[in-house]
Amino acid sequence: MPDDRHGRPTRLDAVARERGVDAPAGDRRGVTSRDDAGPRTARVPEPHVHDTFSVDGIDTKRREGLLEAVLLDRDGVSAASATRRNGTVGIHHDPDVSREELRDALEACGLVVAPGDAAFEVRRAAQFASARVAVAVLFGLMVATPYIAVLYPTRIEWLFYDPVTVQYLQSILDSQMATHFFVNLGSLSGIAFLVACGPIIKRSLAAAAAGELTNESVFVAGVTALFGYSTLAAFTAFEGAVHYDLVAYAVVGVTLWNHFGVGETTPDTAGVTEPTAGGSGTADAPADADEEPVAMADGGR
Repeated sequence: MPDDRHGRPTRLDAVARERGVDAPAGDRRGVTSRDDAGPRTARVPEPHVHDTFSVDGIDTKRREGLLEAVLLDRDGVSAASATRRNGTVGIHHDPDVSREELRDALEACGLVVAPGDAAFEVRRAAQFASARVAVAVLFGLMVATPYIAVLYPTRIEWLFYDPVTVQYLQSILDSQMATHFFVNLGSLSGIAFLVACGPIIKRSLAAAAAGELTNESVFVAGVTALFGYSTLAAFTAFEGAVHYDLVAYAVVGVTLWNHFGVGETTPDTAGVTEPTAGGSGTADAPADADEEPVAMADGGR
């Protein structure tokens, strides 16, 4: 049964058909089902070790279960966990089953396996990406609110308030309070730009050093120019409008698009040391000498 995003058959489906396995409808083989309040668990023999792979290609819920079923069908594998959310696959296996064999099995299913054990880097990159979204949205709202409450009414008088209120707001902007007002807006929009767009800024600087012009370079240059123009208009005799709001809107829009639209760039894992072929993952320590260790079999979902 084809199950990729475009309804086409996948290599994982082909491998599953060859082995005669399918994604279980309920409990997975070798898995003890619990209620929805807790994760699924599986008993892992004490000598077994654990390896984690960072992969690309687990794009549906069914593929998670199908991949786990295929892995569990292999000799020497006691538990498997595929997580679409962060693109990781965890496998508990006999030490005689090498990491390279497991890697080959994943690649045979049509998955792209990152070099080395890059799962930690992928999770950390995902956490930083979520933090950048939070910073962009929060700081963007903090910049937009004063604009909506004070600046926009003075620029579009007929749309917001009566003339007396508009005159009062304009008097605030003409007073010394405007300096503190714009300092806050400039700080908030600047921090949002540096934090939320940090990776974009680094890549654009690298492209500039290489003499290349990219869309990200144009974006960074445009936002920087707009921020500089607004700063001159706010704190010097230069006559012009202060557009820290446009800086914030641009940062929010690009950050949300990178996170939800096209996705973040895969983190660099070239510096990660490849573990030895003998299954160098750390074995899960048993809770009791007489009991086999318990493995999380659903990726902590």
